[in-house]
Amino acid sequence: MRASLDGLRILILEDEFLIAMDIEQLCRDYGALNVVIARDLTEIEQQDVAAQFDVAIVDLMLSGVSTLQFASRLREAGIPFVFASGYSDTDEIKKSFPGVRLVTKPYSGDDLVEAVAAACRRTHLR
Repeated sequence: MRASLDGLRILILEDEFLIAMDIEQLCRDYGALNVVIARDLTEIEQQDVAAQFDVAIVDLMLSGVSTLQFASRLREAGIPFVFASGYSDTDEIKKSFPGVRLVTKPYSGDDLVEAVAAACRRTHLR
């Protein structure tokens, strides 16, 4: 069965323009209702993320700045998310964010979509 992102409002934190555009199109192809790209944390930090998004795809570094503190805010707000990054120290991520999937670059679109769909299912089952 194909993973679905039907009706989801998705936040993408990605600083590389072409990657961000590919992820946006991928999410739309799998049924996302709304997709917003933030290429820098300052674009999103003052917004009420919990009211605007159902799930997030988070690169671990945006223009050399760690997104881990922002990811902690997502977790506190109850917003499911996945990390999509070329960052290779998975032990730190597993320790700080148990249960949050890290999809490593380069990744297939199907892997990323499945990770996002699974994150949403896990959250909505609680």
